[in-house]
Amino acid sequence: MFSYDVITPSPSPAMDGESPAGEQGPPNAAGGLAVFLTWEDLCVRPLDGKGSESVPILSKVTGMARPGEVLAIMGPSGCGKSTLLDALAGRLASNLRCSGELLVNGRTQILAFGVASYVMQEDILMATLTVREAVHYAAELQLSETMGREDRIKRAEETLQEMGLSRIAGRRIGGRSSKGISGGQRRRLSICLEILARPKVLFLDEPSSGLDSAAAFHVMDRIGRMAAREQITVLAAVHQPSAEVFGLFRSVCLLAYGRTVFFGSPGLAKQFFATNGFPCPSLQNPSDHFLRTINKDFENDNEEDIEGGQSTTSKAIEILVDSYSSSICMLQLLSNIAIIHKMAKSSMLGFITSFLTFMAIGGFPSFAEDMKIFRRERLNGHYGVTTFVIANTISSIPYLAFISIVPGAIAYYLAGLRGNISHFAYFSLILLTCMMLVEGLMMIVAATVPNFLMGIIIGAGIQGVMMLNGGFFRLPSELPMVLWRYPLYYISFHKYAVQGFYKNEFMGQSFIESQTIEKLPTLINGNDILNKMFQVEMGYSKWVDLVILLGMLVLYRVSLIVILKASEKVRVVTCREMMAGDFKHVC
Repeated sequence: MFSYDVITPSPSPAMDGESPAGEQGPPNAAGGLAVFLTWEDLCVRPLDGKGSESVPILSKVTGMARPGEVLAIMGPSGCGKSTLLDALAGRLASNLRCSGELLVNGRTQILAFGVASYVMQEDILMATLTVREAVHYAAELQLSETMGREDRIKRAEETLQEMGLSRIAGRRIGGRSSKGISGGQRRRLSICLEILARPKVLFLDEPSSGLDSAAAFHVMDRIGRMAAREQITVLAAVHQPSAEVFGLFRSVCLLAYGRTVFFGSPGLAKQFFATNGFPCPSLQNPSDHFLRTINKDFENDNEEDIEGGQSTTSKAIEILVDSYSSSICMLQLLSNIAIIHKMAKSSMLGFITSFLTFMAIGGFPSFAEDMKIFRRERLNGHYGVTTFVIANTISSIPYLAFISIVPGAIAYYLAGLRGNISHFAYFSLILLTCMMLVEGLMMIVAATVPNFLMGIIIGAGIQGVMMLNGGFFRLPSELPMVLWRYPLYYISFHKYAVQGFYKNEFMGQSFIESQTIEKLPTLINGNDILNKMFQVEMGYSKWVDLVILLGMLVLYRVSLIVILKASEKVRVVTCREMMAGDFKHVC
Protein backbone atom coordinates (compact mmCIF):
# COMPACT_ATOMS: atom_id res chain seq x y z
CA MET A 1 0.00 0.00 0.00
CA PHE A 2 2.76 2.42 0.97
CA SER A 3 6.05 2.61 -0.86
CA TYR A 4 7.84 3.17 2.42
CA ASP A 5 8.34 0.81 5.34
CA VAL A 6 5.43 1.82 7.50
CA ILE A 7 3.08 -0.27 9.53
CA THR A 8 -0.46 -0.79 8.28
CA PRO A 9 -2.15 -2.69 11.08
CA SER A 10 -5.64 -3.95 11.52
CA PRO A 11 -8.50 -3.16 11.38
CA SER A 12 -7.63 -2.01 7.90
CA PRO A 13 -7.55 -5.01 5.56
CA ALA A 14 -5.64 -3.09 2.90
CA MET A 15 -2.27 -4.54 3.73
CA ASP A 16 0.15 -6.18 1.37
CA GLY A 17 2.45 -8.92 2.51
CA GLU A 18 5.44 -10.27 0.65
CA SER A 19 7.16 -13.53 1.35
CA PRO A 20 10.95 -13.81 1.48
CA ALA A 21 10.90 -15.37 -1.92
CA GLY A 22 8.80 -12.57 -3.37
CA GLU A 23 5.36 -14.15 -3.21
CA GLN A 24 2.57 -11.86 -2.22
CA GLY A 25 -0.19 -13.12 0.02
CA PRO A 26 -3.62 -11.71 0.61
CA PRO A 27 -4.23 -10.04 3.93
CA ASN A 28 -5.70 -12.21 6.65
CA ALA A 29 -5.85 -15.16 4.30
CA ALA A 30 -6.64 -17.48 7.14
CA GLY A 31 -9.43 -15.31 8.41
CA GLY A 32 -9.60 -13.17 11.50
CA LEU A 33 -7.44 -10.24 12.46
CA ALA A 34 -3.69 -10.24 12.04
CA VAL A 35 -1.63 -9.73 15.20
CA PHE A 36 0.93 -6.97 15.74
CA LEU A 37 3.16 -7.43 18.77
CA THR A 38 4.98 -4.43 20.21
CA TRP A 39 7.11 -4.19 23.32
CA GLU A 40 8.77 -1.15 24.87
CA ASP A 41 11.35 -0.98 27.66
CA LEU A 42 10.85 -4.66 28.41
CA CYS A 43 12.92 -5.80 31.40
CA VAL A 44 13.18 -9.29 32.87
CA ARG A 45 14.94 -9.87 36.18
CA PRO A 46 15.39 -13.05 38.22
CA LEU A 47 14.28 -13.04 41.84
CA ASP A 48 16.67 -14.27 44.48
CA GLY A 49 15.62 -16.37 47.45
CA LYS A 50 14.53 -13.27 49.40
CA GLY A 51 12.23 -12.07 46.62
CA SER A 52 14.41 -9.11 45.58
CA GLU A 53 15.49 -8.52 41.98
CA SER A 54 19.04 -9.06 40.73
CA VAL A 55 20.96 -8.37 37.49
CA PRO A 56 18.48 -8.15 34.58
CA ILE A 57 18.39 -10.79 31.87
CA LEU A 58 16.73 -8.29 29.51
CA SER A 59 17.24 -4.55 29.91
CA LYS A 60 14.88 -2.03 28.26
CA VAL A 61 14.35 -4.04 25.08
CA THR A 62 12.07 -2.43 22.49
CA GLY A 63 10.80 -4.00 19.29
CA MET A 64 7.86 -5.13 17.22
CA ALA A 65 6.72 -8.09 15.12
CA ARG A 66 4.44 -7.71 12.10
CA PRO A 67 2.05 -10.11 10.37
CA GLY A 68 3.38 -11.82 7.26
CA GLU A 69 7.02 -11.45 8.31
CA VAL A 70 9.65 -13.47 10.16
CA LEU A 71 11.47 -11.64 12.95
CA ALA A 72 14.83 -13.22 13.79
CA ILE A 73 16.04 -12.74 17.35
CA MET A 74 19.80 -13.28 17.30
CA GLY A 75 22.70 -13.03 19.69
CA PRO A 76 25.36 -15.09 21.45
CA SER A 77 24.49 -17.79 23.96
CA GLY A 78 22.98 -16.36 27.14
CA CYS A 79 21.98 -13.03 25.59
CA GLY A 80 18.28 -13.46 26.42
CA LYS A 81 16.80 -14.77 23.15
CA SER A 82 14.68 -17.51 24.72
CA THR A 83 13.77 -15.26 27.65
CA LEU A 84 12.46 -12.63 25.25
CA LEU A 85 10.33 -15.25 23.47
CA ASP A 86 9.00 -16.52 26.81
CA ALA A 87 8.16 -12.97 27.92
CA LEU A 88 6.30 -12.19 24.69
CA ALA A 89 4.43 -15.51 24.80
CA GLY A 90 3.55 -15.14 28.48
CA ARG A 91 5.57 -18.20 29.48
CA LEU A 92 8.08 -16.75 31.92
CA ALA A 93 9.04 -18.87 34.90
CA SER A 94 7.68 -17.94 38.32
CA ASN A 95 11.11 -16.80 39.52
CA LEU A 96 11.35 -14.11 36.83
CA ARG A 97 9.88 -10.63 37.10
CA CYS A 98 8.84 -8.84 33.90
CA SER A 99 8.23 -5.09 33.51
CA GLY A 100 7.62 -2.78 30.58
CA GLU A 101 4.85 -2.44 28.03
CA LEU A 102 3.72 -5.38 25.91
CA LEU A 103 0.85 -4.67 23.52
CA VAL A 104 -1.17 -6.84 21.15
CA ASN A 105 -2.54 -4.78 18.25
CA GLY A 106 -1.83 -1.65 20.25
CA ARG A 107 -3.79 -2.80 23.29
CA THR A 108 -2.77 -4.25 26.64
CA GLN A 109 -4.01 -7.81 26.51
CA ILE A 110 -2.75 -11.37 26.52
CA LEU A 111 -2.71 -13.65 23.53
CA ALA A 112 -5.97 -15.58 23.53
CA PHE A 113 -5.98 -19.37 23.67
CA GLY A 114 -5.42 -20.85 20.23
CA VAL A 115 -4.00 -17.63 18.76
CA ALA A 116 -0.32 -18.43 19.37
CA SER A 117 1.82 -21.56 19.09
CA TYR A 118 5.24 -22.11 20.62
CA VAL A 119 7.91 -24.49 19.33
CA MET A 120 10.16 -25.09 22.31
CA GLN A 121 13.89 -25.66 22.15
CA GLU A 122 13.48 -29.21 23.43
CA ASP A 123 11.57 -31.67 21.24
CA ILE A 124 8.99 -33.47 23.39
CA LEU A 125 7.25 -36.13 21.30
CA MET A 126 5.39 -39.40 21.84
CA ALA A 127 8.00 -42.08 21.11
CA THR A 128 5.53 -44.88 20.28
CA LEU A 129 3.69 -43.04 17.51
CA THR A 130 4.71 -42.84 13.89
CA VAL A 131 5.30 -39.45 12.33
CA ARG A 132 2.02 -39.58 10.41
CA GLU A 133 0.06 -40.70 13.47
CA ALA A 134 1.45 -37.83 15.55
CA VAL A 135 0.50 -35.26 12.90
CA HIS A 136 -2.95 -36.75 12.27
CA TYR A 137 -3.78 -36.92 15.96
CA ALA A 138 -2.65 -33.31 16.36
CA ALA A 139 -4.85 -32.32 13.41
CA GLU A 140 -7.89 -33.99 15.01
CA LEU A 141 -7.27 -32.17 18.28
CA GLN A 142 -6.24 -28.73 17.01
CA LEU A 143 -8.30 -28.10 13.89
CA SER A 144 -11.83 -26.81 14.09
CA GLU A 145 -14.77 -29.20 13.91
CA THR A 146 -16.16 -27.08 11.09
CA MET A 147 -13.45 -28.59 8.89
CA GLY A 148 -14.45 -31.93 7.48
CA ARG A 149 -12.42 -35.02 8.23
CA GLU A 150 -11.07 -35.11 4.70
CA ASP A 151 -9.97 -31.50 5.00
CA ARG A 152 -8.18 -32.22 8.27
CA ILE A 153 -6.38 -35.19 6.74
CA LYS A 154 -5.45 -33.07 3.72
CA ARG A 155 -4.06 -30.31 5.98
CA ALA A 156 -2.00 -32.88 7.89
CA GLU A 157 -0.53 -34.36 4.72
CA GLU A 158 0.23 -30.93 3.27
CA THR A 159 2.04 -29.94 6.45
CA LEU A 160 4.05 -33.18 6.41
CA GLN A 161 5.10 -32.42 2.87
CA GLU A 162 5.99 -28.80 3.68
CA MET A 163 8.38 -29.95 6.40
CA GLY A 164 9.87 -32.69 4.22
CA LEU A 165 8.56 -35.54 6.37
CA SER A 166 6.47 -37.45 3.82
CA ARG A 167 9.24 -39.96 3.12
CA ILE A 168 9.53 -41.01 6.79
CA ALA A 169 5.84 -40.58 7.69
CA GLY A 170 5.44 -44.28 8.50
CA ARG A 171 8.51 -44.48 10.77
CA ARG A 172 8.18 -44.47 14.55
CA ILE A 173 9.42 -41.38 16.35
CA GLY A 174 11.40 -43.35 18.89
CA GLY A 175 13.20 -42.16 21.98
CA ARG A 176 15.92 -43.13 24.40
CA SER A 177 15.02 -46.81 24.53
CA SER A 178 14.31 -47.30 20.82
CA LYS A 179 15.90 -45.97 17.69
CA GLY A 180 13.64 -43.73 15.64
CA ILE A 181 13.93 -40.64 13.50
CA SER A 182 16.98 -38.37 13.62
CA GLY A 183 17.33 -35.22 15.69
CA GLY A 184 16.78 -32.96 12.70
CA GLN A 185 13.65 -34.86 11.72
CA ARG A 186 12.35 -34.59 15.28
CA ARG A 187 12.90 -30.85 15.05
CA ARG A 188 10.93 -30.58 11.84
CA LEU A 189 8.15 -32.72 13.34
CA SER A 190 7.91 -30.38 16.35
CA ILE A 191 7.46 -27.44 13.98
CA CYS A 192 4.97 -29.41 11.91
CA LEU A 193 2.75 -30.07 14.95
CA GLU A 194 2.56 -26.36 15.83
CA ILE A 195 1.83 -24.95 12.37
CA LEU A 196 -1.08 -27.29 11.65
CA ALA A 197 -3.70 -24.86 12.96
CA ARG A 198 -2.07 -21.87 11.20
CA PRO A 199 -1.80 -19.77 14.39
CA LYS A 200 -1.79 -16.00 14.19
CA VAL A 201 1.47 -15.86 16.18
CA LEU A 202 4.23 -18.46 15.94
CA PHE A 203 7.15 -18.54 18.39
CA LEU A 204 10.14 -20.62 17.31
CA ASP A 205 12.98 -21.30 19.75
CA GLU A 206 16.00 -22.45 17.75
CA PRO A 207 14.01 -23.83 14.77
CA SER A 208 17.21 -24.68 12.83
CA SER A 209 18.84 -26.56 15.71
CA GLY A 210 19.94 -30.02 14.56
CA LEU A 211 19.22 -29.27 10.89
CA ASP A 212 21.78 -29.25 8.12
CA SER A 213 22.15 -26.04 6.11
CA ALA A 214 19.89 -27.22 3.27
CA ALA A 215 17.12 -28.41 5.60
CA ALA A 216 17.35 -25.21 7.65
CA PHE A 217 16.97 -23.11 4.51
CA HIS A 218 13.96 -25.03 3.20
CA VAL A 219 12.22 -25.07 6.59
CA MET A 220 12.66 -21.32 7.17
CA ASP A 221 11.77 -20.55 3.56
CA ARG A 222 8.48 -22.45 3.84
CA ILE A 223 7.71 -20.89 7.21
CA GLY A 224 8.32 -17.47 5.64
CA ARG A 225 6.05 -18.27 2.69
CA MET A 226 3.34 -19.55 5.01
CA ALA A 227 3.65 -16.42 7.17
CA ALA A 228 3.18 -14.17 4.14
CA ARG A 229 0.32 -16.27 2.77
CA GLU A 230 -1.60 -16.62 6.04
CA GLN A 231 -0.51 -13.30 7.62
CA ILE A 232 1.16 -15.07 10.56
CA THR A 233 3.41 -13.15 12.93
CA VAL A 234 6.57 -15.27 13.31
CA LEU A 235 9.25 -14.70 15.95
CA ALA A 236 12.25 -17.02 15.78
CA ALA A 237 15.20 -17.17 18.15
CA VAL A 238 18.04 -18.20 15.83
CA HIS A 239 21.51 -18.95 17.10
CA GLN A 240 23.67 -18.65 13.97
CA PRO A 241 21.88 -18.89 10.62
CA SER A 242 23.62 -19.42 7.32
CA ALA A 243 23.87 -16.57 4.84
CA GLU A 244 20.96 -18.00 2.83
CA VAL A 245 18.73 -18.33 5.89
CA PHE A 246 19.74 -14.86 7.10
CA GLY A 247 18.57 -13.43 3.79
CA LEU A 248 15.07 -14.81 4.37
CA PHE A 249 14.41 -12.67 7.44
CA ARG A 250 12.48 -9.43 7.07
CA SER A 251 13.57 -8.04 10.45
CA VAL A 252 16.46 -8.79 12.79
CA CYS A 253 16.75 -8.14 16.52
CA LEU A 254 20.34 -8.41 17.73
CA LEU A 255 20.77 -8.84 21.48
CA ALA A 256 23.99 -8.62 23.44
CA TYR A 257 23.66 -9.79 27.03
CA GLY A 258 20.16 -8.45 27.51
CA ARG A 259 20.59 -5.19 25.58
CA THR A 260 19.47 -4.29 22.07
CA VAL A 261 22.35 -3.79 19.65
CA PHE A 262 20.22 -3.41 16.53
CA PHE A 263 16.63 -3.78 15.36
CA GLY A 264 15.72 -3.45 11.69
CA SER A 265 16.09 -5.08 8.30
CA PRO A 266 19.11 -7.33 7.59
CA GLY A 267 20.38 -4.92 4.92
CA LEU A 268 20.40 -2.01 7.35
CA ALA A 269 22.22 -4.15 9.91
CA LYS A 270 25.27 -4.38 7.64
CA GLN A 271 25.21 -0.62 7.08
CA PHE A 272 24.80 -0.01 10.82
CA PHE A 273 27.83 -2.11 11.77
CA ALA A 274 29.92 -0.56 9.01
CA THR A 275 28.96 2.97 10.05
CA ASN A 276 30.12 2.28 13.61
CA GLY A 277 33.49 0.87 12.56
CA PHE A 278 32.66 -2.84 12.25
CA PRO A 279 32.30 -3.47 8.50
CA CYS A 280 31.40 -6.98 7.41
CA PRO A 281 34.23 -8.48 5.31
CA SER A 282 33.32 -9.46 1.79
CA LEU A 283 32.32 -13.09 1.22
CA GLN A 284 31.58 -13.54 4.93
CA ASN A 285 28.26 -14.51 6.44
CA PRO A 286 26.83 -11.32 8.00
CA SER A 287 25.35 -13.22 10.93
CA ASP A 288 28.77 -14.73 11.72
CA HIS A 289 30.28 -11.26 11.69
CA PHE A 290 27.60 -9.77 13.93
CA LEU A 291 27.83 -12.52 16.53
CA ARG A 292 31.62 -12.50 16.54
CA THR A 293 31.58 -8.76 17.14
CA ILE A 294 29.24 -8.88 20.16
CA ASN A 295 30.33 -12.19 21.76
CA LYS A 296 32.48 -11.36 24.77
CA ASP A 297 32.85 -14.91 26.07
CA PHE A 298 36.17 -14.95 24.21
CA GLU A 299 36.90 -11.27 24.64
CA ASN A 300 40.68 -11.53 24.60
CA ASP A 301 40.67 -13.21 21.20
CA ASN A 302 38.21 -10.80 19.63
CA GLU A 303 39.84 -7.36 19.57
CA GLU A 304 39.04 -4.94 16.79
CA ASP A 305 40.99 -1.95 15.57
CA ILE A 306 38.75 1.10 15.86
CA GLU A 307 40.08 4.54 15.02
CA GLY A 308 43.65 3.55 15.66
CA GLY A 309 43.07 2.07 19.13
CA GLN A 310 42.44 -1.38 20.50
CA SER A 311 38.87 -2.06 21.63
CA THR A 312 37.57 -5.11 23.46
CA THR A 313 34.23 -6.71 22.72
CA SER A 314 32.70 -4.96 25.74
CA LYS A 315 33.73 -1.64 24.25
CA ALA A 316 32.31 -2.67 20.87
CA ILE A 317 28.98 -3.57 22.47
CA GLU A 318 28.84 -0.21 24.26
CA ILE A 319 29.55 1.62 20.98
CA LEU A 320 26.84 -0.30 19.13
CA VAL A 321 24.23 0.03 21.90
CA ASP A 322 24.82 3.77 22.31
CA SER A 323 24.80 4.32 18.55
CA TYR A 324 21.59 2.35 18.06
CA SER A 325 19.75 4.20 20.85
CA SER A 326 20.18 7.46 18.92
CA SER A 327 20.01 6.08 15.38
CA ILE A 328 17.41 6.56 12.66
CA CYS A 329 16.55 2.85 13.00
CA MET A 330 15.48 3.38 16.60
CA LEU A 331 13.45 6.47 15.65
CA GLN A 332 11.76 4.55 12.86
CA LEU A 333 10.94 1.67 15.20
CA LEU A 334 9.39 3.99 17.76
CA SER A 335 7.46 5.76 15.01
CA ASN A 336 6.07 2.45 13.71
CA ILE A 337 5.06 1.45 17.23
CA ALA A 338 3.36 4.83 17.63
CA ILE A 339 1.43 4.24 14.40
CA ILE A 340 0.21 0.88 15.71
CA HIS A 341 -0.94 2.62 18.89
CA LYS A 342 -2.76 5.16 16.73
CA MET A 343 -4.47 2.37 14.81
CA ALA A 344 -5.67 0.88 18.07
CA LYS A 345 -7.03 4.29 19.00
CA SER A 346 -8.83 4.45 15.67
CA SER A 347 -10.56 1.20 16.63
CA MET A 348 -11.72 2.91 19.82
CA LEU A 349 -13.10 5.80 17.77
CA GLY A 350 -14.99 3.36 15.57
CA PHE A 351 -16.32 1.61 18.65
CA ILE A 352 -17.63 4.88 20.09
CA THR A 353 -19.26 5.85 16.81
CA SER A 354 -20.93 2.49 16.36
CA PHE A 355 -21.75 0.96 19.71
CA LEU A 356 -21.98 3.89 22.10
CA THR A 357 -24.53 5.60 19.87
CA PHE A 358 -26.24 2.24 19.32
CA MET A 359 -26.99 2.10 23.04
CA ALA A 360 -29.17 5.19 22.61
CA ILE A 361 -31.96 2.93 21.34
CA GLY A 362 -32.44 2.02 24.99
CA GLY A 363 -34.36 5.27 25.30
CA PHE A 364 -37.10 4.01 23.00
CA PRO A 365 -39.56 3.25 25.87
CA SER A 366 -39.41 6.88 27.01
CA PHE A 367 -39.83 8.04 23.41
CA ALA A 368 -42.95 5.89 23.07
CA GLU A 369 -44.36 7.36 26.29
CA ASP A 370 -43.59 10.88 25.06
CA MET A 371 -45.50 10.17 21.87
CA LYS A 372 -48.55 8.98 23.86
CA ILE A 373 -48.50 12.11 25.98
CA PHE A 374 -48.11 14.28 22.90
CA ARG A 375 -51.08 12.67 21.15
CA ARG A 376 -53.28 13.15 24.20
CA GLU A 377 -52.32 16.80 24.65
CA ARG A 378 -52.48 17.41 20.92
CA LEU A 379 -56.07 16.20 20.87
CA ASN A 380 -56.80 18.72 23.61
CA GLY A 381 -55.23 21.45 21.46
CA HIS A 382 -52.50 22.44 23.94
CA TYR A 383 -49.71 22.85 21.35
CA GLY A 384 -48.79 22.04 17.81
CA VAL A 385 -46.46 19.46 16.23
CA THR A 386 -43.64 21.90 15.50
CA THR A 387 -43.69 23.24 19.06
CA PHE A 388 -43.49 19.71 20.44
CA VAL A 389 -40.50 18.71 18.27
CA ILE A 390 -38.57 21.91 19.01
CA ALA A 391 -39.24 21.68 22.75
CA ASN A 392 -38.34 17.99 22.82
CA THR A 393 -35.05 18.69 21.01
CA ILE A 394 -34.05 21.58 23.28
CA SER A 395 -34.96 19.75 26.48
CA SER A 396 -32.87 16.71 25.53
CA ILE A 397 -29.68 18.67 24.74
CA PRO A 398 -28.43 19.11 28.36
CA TYR A 399 -28.87 15.42 29.17
CA LEU A 400 -27.30 14.24 25.91
CA ALA A 401 -24.45 16.75 26.34
CA PHE A 402 -23.78 15.37 29.82
CA ILE A 403 -23.66 11.72 28.72
CA SER A 404 -21.52 12.73 25.73
CA ILE A 405 -18.94 14.87 27.54
CA VAL A 406 -18.42 12.97 30.79
CA PRO A 407 -18.10 9.37 29.47
CA GLY A 408 -16.50 10.80 26.31
CA ALA A 409 -13.81 12.55 28.35
CA ILE A 410 -13.04 9.35 30.24
CA ALA A 411 -12.66 7.33 27.04
CA TYR A 412 -10.86 10.13 25.19
CA TYR A 413 -8.08 10.76 27.67
CA LEU A 414 -7.69 7.17 28.83
CA ALA A 415 -7.04 6.18 25.21
CA GLY A 416 -4.37 8.87 24.91
CA LEU A 417 -5.96 10.77 22.03
CA ARG A 418 -4.78 14.25 21.13
CA GLY A 419 -4.85 16.28 24.33
CA ASN A 420 -5.56 19.69 22.80
CA ILE A 421 -8.84 21.10 24.14
CA SER A 422 -10.00 22.04 20.64
CA HIS A 423 -9.68 18.42 19.49
CA PHE A 424 -11.62 17.18 22.51
CA ALA A 425 -14.30 19.82 21.90
CA TYR A 426 -14.70 18.58 18.32
CA PHE A 427 -14.83 14.98 19.58
CA SER A 428 -17.61 15.93 22.02
CA LEU A 429 -19.57 17.82 19.36
CA ILE A 430 -19.48 14.84 16.99
CA LEU A 431 -20.54 12.48 19.78
CA LEU A 432 -23.37 14.81 20.90
CA THR A 433 -24.63 15.18 17.34
CA CYS A 434 -24.61 11.40 16.84
CA MET A 435 -26.57 10.90 20.06
CA MET A 436 -29.15 13.46 18.92
CA LEU A 437 -29.33 11.80 15.51
CA VAL A 438 -30.06 8.42 17.06
CA GLU A 439 -32.67 10.02 19.32
CA GLY A 440 -34.32 11.62 16.29
CA LEU A 441 -34.27 8.30 14.46
CA MET A 442 -35.90 6.51 17.38
CA MET A 443 -38.51 9.27 17.70
CA ILE A 444 -39.42 8.70 14.03
CA VAL A 445 -39.72 4.96 14.70
CA ALA A 446 -41.84 5.62 17.81
CA ALA A 447 -44.13 7.86 15.74
CA THR A 448 -44.64 5.25 13.02
CA VAL A 449 -44.48 1.99 15.00
CA PRO A 450 -46.52 2.23 18.21
CA ASN A 451 -45.67 -1.33 19.24
CA PHE A 452 -42.86 -1.32 21.80
CA LEU A 453 -41.10 -4.54 20.77
CA MET A 454 -41.39 -3.94 17.03
CA GLY A 455 -40.07 -0.40 17.50
CA ILE A 456 -36.86 -1.62 19.17
CA ILE A 457 -36.35 -4.30 16.50
CA ILE A 458 -36.83 -1.85 13.62
CA GLY A 459 -34.65 0.83 15.24
CA ALA A 460 -31.86 -1.64 15.97
CA GLY A 461 -32.08 -2.99 12.42
CA ILE A 462 -31.74 0.47 10.86
CA GLN A 463 -28.81 1.26 13.15
CA GLY A 464 -27.11 -2.03 12.32
CA VAL A 465 -27.32 -1.44 8.58
CA MET A 466 -25.86 2.05 9.00
CA MET A 467 -23.02 0.70 11.15
CA LEU A 468 -22.06 -1.90 8.57
CA ASN A 469 -21.87 0.76 5.86
CA GLY A 470 -20.08 3.44 7.88
CA GLY A 471 -16.58 2.67 6.58
CA PHE A 472 -15.21 1.13 9.79
CA PHE A 473 -16.01 -2.57 9.48
CA ARG A 474 -15.42 -2.55 5.71
CA LEU A 475 -13.47 -0.01 3.70
CA PRO A 476 -15.52 1.97 1.16
CA SER A 477 -13.78 0.31 -1.80
CA GLU A 478 -14.83 -3.12 -0.51
CA LEU A 479 -18.54 -2.31 -0.25
CA PRO A 480 -20.73 -3.66 -3.07
CA MET A 481 -21.62 -0.84 -5.42
CA VAL A 482 -25.34 -1.60 -5.61
CA LEU A 483 -27.33 -0.65 -2.52
CA TRP A 484 -24.54 -0.96 0.06
CA ARG A 485 -22.35 1.84 -1.28
CA TYR A 486 -24.93 3.69 -3.34
CA PRO A 487 -26.90 5.00 -1.52
CA LEU A 488 -26.57 3.42 1.98
CA TYR A 489 -22.92 4.39 2.53
CA TYR A 490 -23.61 8.05 1.81
CA ILE A 491 -26.80 8.33 3.86
CA SER A 492 -25.31 6.61 6.92
CA PHE A 493 -24.38 9.17 9.57
CA HIS A 494 -21.66 6.77 10.80
CA LYS A 495 -19.65 7.57 7.66
CA TYR A 496 -19.33 11.25 8.53
CA ALA A 497 -18.82 10.59 12.25
CA VAL A 498 -16.00 8.09 11.66
CA GLN A 499 -14.29 10.30 9.09
CA GLY A 500 -14.62 13.32 11.37
CA PHE A 501 -13.07 11.40 14.27
CA TYR A 502 -10.21 10.15 12.08
CA LYS A 503 -9.47 13.60 10.67
CA ASN A 504 -9.55 15.09 14.15
CA GLU A 505 -6.97 12.54 15.33
CA PHE A 506 -4.61 12.19 12.35
CA MET A 507 -4.67 15.46 10.39
CA GLY A 508 -1.61 17.57 11.18
CA GLN A 509 0.33 14.64 12.62
CA SER A 510 3.59 13.33 11.17
CA PHE A 511 5.50 10.08 11.59
CA ILE A 512 9.19 9.39 11.04
CA GLU A 513 10.25 7.18 8.13
CA SER A 514 13.66 6.24 6.79
CA GLN A 515 15.05 3.75 4.29
CA THR A 516 18.79 3.84 4.96
CA ILE A 517 21.02 4.87 7.80
CA GLU A 518 22.72 7.64 5.85
CA LYS A 519 19.46 9.38 4.91
CA LEU A 520 17.97 12.05 7.09
CA PRO A 521 14.60 11.10 8.55
CA THR A 522 11.60 11.93 6.42
CA LEU A 523 8.11 12.59 7.67
CA ILE A 524 4.92 10.79 6.73
CA ASN A 525 1.92 13.07 6.77
CA GLY A 526 -1.13 11.88 8.68
CA ASN A 527 -3.22 12.82 5.65
CA ASP A 528 -1.50 10.06 3.65
CA ILE A 529 -2.45 7.52 6.28
CA LEU A 530 -6.06 8.72 6.23
CA ASN A 531 -6.26 8.65 2.45
CA LYS A 532 -4.38 5.44 1.67
CA MET A 533 -5.21 3.33 4.68
CA PHE A 534 -8.67 4.36 5.88
CA GLN A 535 -9.80 5.73 2.49
CA VAL A 536 -11.07 8.89 4.13
CA GLU A 537 -12.34 11.56 1.74
CA MET A 538 -9.79 14.36 2.08
CA GLY A 539 -11.44 16.87 -0.26
CA TYR A 540 -13.01 18.72 2.67
CA SER A 541 -12.16 19.43 6.31
CA LYS A 542 -13.46 17.76 9.45
CA TRP A 543 -15.81 20.68 10.04
CA VAL A 544 -17.68 19.82 6.86
CA ASP A 545 -18.35 16.36 8.34
CA LEU A 546 -19.78 18.06 11.43
CA VAL A 547 -21.94 20.37 9.29
CA ILE A 548 -23.25 17.36 7.33
CA LEU A 549 -24.17 15.63 10.60
CA LEU A 550 -25.96 18.78 11.80
CA GLY A 551 -27.81 18.90 8.49
CA MET A 552 -28.86 15.27 8.92
CA LEU A 553 -30.00 16.14 12.45
CA VAL A 554 -32.23 18.91 11.10
CA LEU A 555 -33.50 16.57 8.37
CA TYR A 556 -34.43 13.91 10.93
CA ARG A 557 -36.38 16.44 13.03
CA VAL A 558 -38.14 17.90 10.00
CA SER A 559 -39.02 14.35 8.93
CA LEU A 560 -40.51 13.78 12.39
CA ILE A 561 -42.66 16.89 12.00
CA VAL A 562 -43.85 15.77 8.57
CA ILE A 563 -44.66 12.26 9.80
CA LEU A 564 -46.59 13.54 12.83
CA LYS A 565 -48.60 15.98 10.75
CA ALA A 566 -49.27 13.35 8.11
CA SER A 567 -50.43 10.87 10.75
CA GLU A 568 -52.75 13.55 12.15
CA LYS A 569 -54.31 14.13 8.75
CA VAL A 570 -54.71 10.39 8.20
CA ARG A 571 -56.35 10.07 11.60
CA VAL A 572 -58.73 12.96 10.90
CA VAL A 573 -59.69 11.56 7.48
CA THR A 574 -60.19 8.11 8.95
CA CYS A 575 -62.41 9.49 11.75
CA ARG A 576 -64.53 11.48 9.27
CA GLU A 577 -65.03 8.42 7.09
CA MET A 578 -65.99 6.34 10.10
CA MET A 579 -68.43 9.00 11.31
CA ALA A 580 -69.93 9.33 7.83
CA GLY A 581 -70.35 5.58 7.63
CA ASP A 582 -72.03 5.46 11.02
CA PHE A 583 -74.39 8.32 10.05
CA LYS A 584 -75.47 6.52 6.87
CA HIS A 585 -76.00 3.33 8.85
CA VAL A 586 -78.26 5.15 11.32
CA CYS A 587 -80.26 6.77 8.51
